[in-house]
Amino acid sequence: MSGASTNAPLDPRLLSMLVCPLTKGPLTYNDQTNELISQQAGLAFPIRDGIPVMLPEEARHLEG
Repeated sequence: MSGASTNAPLDPRLLSMLVCPLTKGPLTYNDQTNELISQQAGLAFPIRDGIPVMLPEEARHLEG
């Protein structure tokens, strides 16, 4: 196993229940990068093997 994430589809019901752990604001799903985006926090949370990783230290900072 290489440790690379797979692009397993995200269940829309799960997305409707998740919020940003920092701002408690809404998240949007980016299917091209397989990430959950928090515009308010400026972070992109990865999804690994279909499981959102909602740890701020694992998130990528958005450009701009």
